[in-house]
Amino acid sequence: MSNANGVLAVNDDLPIRTDLPVHSGKVRSVYWLTAQDSARLIEEKGYNVPADTELAIMVISDRISAFDCIWHGEGNMRGVPGKGAALNAISNHWFKLFKEQGLADSHILDIPHPFVWIVQKAKPVMIEAICRSYITGSMWRAYEKGERDFCGIQLPEGLQRDTKLPNLLMTPSTKGILKGIPSVPEADDVNITRQNIVDNYQAFNFQSTDDVALYEKLLTEGFNVISTALAKLDQIFVDTKFEFGYVKDRAGNDKLIYMDEVGTPDSSRIWDGASYRNGEVVENSKEGFRQLLLSHFPDPDILLNKERMAERTALAGCNALPRQVLMAVSKTYIDIAEKITGEKIVLSENPKAEIIAVLKDKYQLID
Repeated sequence: MSNANGVLAVNDDLPIRTDLPVHSGKVRSVYWLTAQDSARLIEEKGYNVPADTELAIMVISDRISAFDCIWHGEGNMRGVPGKGAALNAISNHWFKLFKEQGLADSHILDIPHPFVWIVQKAKPVMIEAICRSYITGSMWRAYEKGERDFCGIQLPEGLQRDTKLPNLLMTPSTKGILKGIPSVPEADDVNITRQNIVDNYQAFNFQSTDDVALYEKLLTEGFNVISTALAKLDQIFVDTKFEFGYVKDRAGNDKLIYMDEVGTPDSSRIWDGASYRNGEVVENSKEGFRQLLLSHFPDPDILLNKERMAERTALAGCNALPRQVLMAVSKTYIDIAEKITGEKIVLSENPKAEIIAVLKDKYQLID
């Protein structure tokens, strides 16, 4: 796709009515709606939430982040064509499957456009809920160096790289920098044990110790639903990260739900089954892009060492990747999305214009 408008790189400048600053993450931007617009949409669309719930518009982008940096390509290519549409399509597919199989809800109330979710305000649980079915990546690197204790779980001797683990492992880490929790370092993304969570459940935003068990149940159920569905497509669900939060149902009761995205190539490793049986790991996820970056630059330690963040940021900012690299990532994302959903991912010529049109005409959120 040569059309620069076809890649949605900047997604925090839409003219959506809001009284608050737009929150822009690595990939998504969040626009908090006014109280009037939230109340109007809840009534007009019949969303199953209390009348005074705060709603937000969440817009995905085609930006690609890896090793905590945003990467770009030659010719001012600021994203990966089709990536945003592929991610949302995959998440939407899994959330629908979760609902059909009686798992917890998500924070998504409506999907006005392939790049857009309307969500209800959730109070996030401050845990990156990671589970692993195979030993690979950072876990393998640590295991190879002799580590056997992962988040309080002891791994046996003699495991081989990229092989299935004896059990599904939950290896949670902190979401954001949490202060004042005994034996939990004040840093983002540090591994924690189940005992850390139970002993300090309120610091992680859990409402009870029972909800710690509930998040583990939802994590396992979600993993198994996706893993089973992918196995039917001869794809292996290797590991993934879920996020959870609390929302209120229509009666005003708190409930724990899935937040953000699930089972996507950004948040998971997915391997091709046929290739794996032939002794080769073929990544149908962002891990392939990460591996490419590690081999592309002469000093991969810059990408792996958190102490070298300033150098890493400079590396990402100053190096335009070859166009074919980003197009290969585009193919990976679109191919796995079409395989999972069974539907074609249609690339828009101008997603920003489409988003503005639908939010203006059908939702009256743009003046």
